[in-house]
Amino acid sequence: MNLVLDLGNTRIKAALFHASELVEKSTFPSTTALLSFLEQHQFEHAIVSSVNQSADEILRAVNVTGKKFKLKAAMPLPIKNHYATPDTLGVDRLAGACGAFHLFPNSDCLVVDAGTCINYEFINKHGHYLGGAISPGITMRFEAMHKFTARLPLVHFTIDTHVPMIGDSTETCMQSGVGNGVVAEVDGTIEKYITNYPDLVVILCGGDAALFENRLKHRIFVAPDLILKGLNSILLYNVSI
Repeated sequence: MNLVLDLGNTRIKAALFHASELVEKSTFPSTTALLSFLEQHQFEHAIVSSVNQSADEILRAVNVTGKKFKLKAAMPLPIKNHYATPDTLGVDRLAGACGAFHLFPNSDCLVVDAGTCINYEFINKHGHYLGGAISPGITMRFEAMHKFTARLPLVHFTIDTHVPMIGDSTETCMQSGVGNGVVAEVDGTIEKYITNYPDLVVILCGGDAALFENRLKHRIFVAPDLILKGLNSILLYNVSI
């Protein structure tokens, strides 16, 4: 089995793959819990991706019989990276683009990764990653309003939250502004891409993906394991060369 590790801003995810097949996945509450898991297992090959801490300690703890890698923008990829500043490109964004190319080869793809931030990644049908956009995520927007004002409360948002068009309290006004605003942003972004790429495939992933899934007017594919599958495609590509 091959190991894929995704150390995100809010979650630590691990997945076991047999070739391209996702066999098992887990979420760990802390680096300590992950290290404890790694001490007890051996893998064939492995790749570690981290956006919020050094991956070196984790990589050293991974026991493999074959090869192991730390994801960097400079490493060989199954796609062509046209990002102007590759050293500043988040590895999670890169993995998402590779995941889209793996799932929908020969298609123009827009990845909407709804997590701490909302990341938009565009990869064309030729396998060229061109970049995208970054905007604040749902929780970040609520926290910003609370932090940068004197009296606005900290409001939370779940999949069951009713989002009114017209709020009749401070809390529901904030829910309306964030909830409707984010959906309008995502729908508007998709609309602009479709103008230039009529056969666009839109892929939704990320921790807050469920909050968008039934609120968007455009046709989307929900791929909760997109980042993990993208990382595995990068791992397989590097093992093969």
